[in-house]
Amino acid sequence: MRAMLLQRPGTPLEAVERDIPEPGAGDLIVRVRACGVCRTDLHLVDGELPQPRLPIVPGHEIVGTVERLGPEAAQEGPGFREGDRVGIPWLGHACGACRFCRAGRENLCVQALFTGYQLDGGYAEYARAEARFCFPLPAAYSDLEAAPLLCAGLIGYRALRAAGDAESLGLYGFGAAAHLIAQVARFDGRRVFAFTRPGDAEAQRFALELGAVWAGSSAERPPEELDAAILFAPVGALVPLALAAVGRGGTVVCAGIHMSAIPAFPYELLWGERALRSVANLTRADGREFLALAPRVPVRTRVAAAPLAQANEALSALRAGRVVGALALVPG
Repeated sequence: MRAMLLQRPGTPLEAVERDIPEPGAGDLIVRVRACGVCRTDLHLVDGELPQPRLPIVPGHEIVGTVERLGPEAAQEGPGFREGDRVGIPWLGHACGACRFCRAGRENLCVQALFTGYQLDGGYAEYARAEARFCFPLPAAYSDLEAAPLLCAGLIGYRALRAAGDAESLGLYGFGAAAHLIAQVARFDGRRVFAFTRPGDAEAQRFALELGAVWAGSSAERPPEELDAAILFAPVGALVPLALAAVGRGGTVVCAGIHMSAIPAFPYELLWGERALRSVANLTRADGREFLALAPRVPVRTRVAAAPLAQANEALSALRAGRVVGALALVPG
């Protein structure tokens, strides 16, 4: 099979040919139809995530069809069969026995393994995954449309729940996750305020098209006080700005896996029972809930496709802020 391989952080991915993986007990071998390009992949390639397993095939928003099953795989999870369409997300393994797993917080498992980070991912023609961590996908979405649901959608959904019942919600960084979760927030009856890079008129227009009541620069104050804000942009300097934008009792949620240093800020920005919290990874329950909800909204994904061989160019476009909506790689 063809794959794009990261040998060393800070270097381009290499196009290689590898053997198609063999399934272990409980595993699926999936022919990849589409794999989303996520900012987490960019953090991995740029060396901003600690201790990746190298060399590694990135990619964790994987849509494909089951071609082979390992022993007992048909009894794991949803009970997949050959030919089924599946989604492979970021969380690829949890121990099931630690205090976090026992409490339903497998996203914090100390022995967790993550797709495209410690487990080879979907920048390839085939991928291996544990059946119990894969999801059936709503039929309403094409392979390309479904790809960003598997991380941008799932992490965005977890972040939205962490924001509580906020009526007025700020979204900082209007990319893959925000354009999906803005639609869920509107479906819930919330008012969405979109914050983009200064001067990014295209992203601001896109936010307004999706129902945002206001769109502007992340350096601006919104026209009214917010109940909560979610930071999808990995920029620590946005934390004090978001705290200043939310009112007393408001919540600021940092949704990314990596963020630049948060600058010092006066206590008065946090005072008034404002809360600052992070969101880490996802649980399978998050996936089941969001994938059931998405077609009811319905969440519409805006996804551009690129050939697998152009993975480096796709990452460069994401790094430069040239992607509106989401981007996915398509083998073949």
